[in-house]
Amino acid sequence: MKRHRSFDTPEARLFLVATPIGNLSEMSPRALETLQNVDYIACEDTRVSGVLLKHFNIKKPLISCHEHNEIIVSNELISLLRDQKKVAYVSDAGYPSISDPGRRLVAFALESDIKISVISGPSAVLNALVGSGLNTDRFYFHGFLPTKANARKSELQGLYLRTETLIFYEAPHRIGLTLKALKDTLGNRKACIARELTKKFEEFIYGTLNELAEIEPETLKGEMVIVVDGNTDELQTKIGDDEILAFINSLTDMGISTKDAIKQASSVLKVQKNYIYKLIHRN
Repeated sequence: MKRHRSFDTPEARLFLVATPIGNLSEMSPRALETLQNVDYIACEDTRVSGVLLKHFNIKKPLISCHEHNEIIVSNELISLLRDQKKVAYVSDAGYPSISDPGRRLVAFALESDIKISVISGPSAVLNALVGSGLNTDRFYFHGFLPTKANARKSELQGLYLRTETLIFYEAPHRIGLTLKALKDTLGNRKACIARELTKKFEEFIYGTLNELAEIEPETLKGEMVIVVDGNTDELQTKIGDDEILAFINSLTDMGISTKDAIKQASSVLKVQKNYIYKLIHRN
């Protein structure tokens, strides 16, 4: 077991810096201070990060660390960190490691007992979820679905029974196929497409999967987040209402409060608490 306190010593650390997903004014003062004070900045694409750093007049040596060279470059970065150099890592937008490179670098740093500090910032996942109007109590971020149809269908089938709000990333050239796959596999659920988040043409598109699948793909430009309602009906068909009520009554007869009985029934029977609550108050 390891316990790393981020701010108790001045030792060199690896800083994971979240960067704007579109609007540069969302770059935080802490992120800017961090990038100004490190010795090196490793980045997914030196061209993209170069534009960002030039905008804020930050001049540091850049090291390319992307999906295809992350293992090799991570070892080089660990050597720098062991030499007491300070290194920041940024992906092209948003958080490193979230559908972007960075995970391997973090793993190698932890294995080498190097401290890590995460500098928070914009998140396409959370922006889309909050703006979707769908349930935010529990959500499941899946990221990008596979490009091959069979693999995509298989993953979606594995998500079918999940009751959490589902969140996916998608690119413009695949959005049509993905929306059709979501509709065909998950059914006609409520959903939202959030595109070009924080940029000039930011748009939230609300509807059902049937409606969204009918949109002309040519009108859906930019990086997109798809937010889909979790399963709200299928689980209720696996057990009858009478059985649910009998289970609740057996718990309350033992002196368990109705609130706790609903919680236990939801966990054991895999039925949503709201459904059980409404069922009780109908009877």
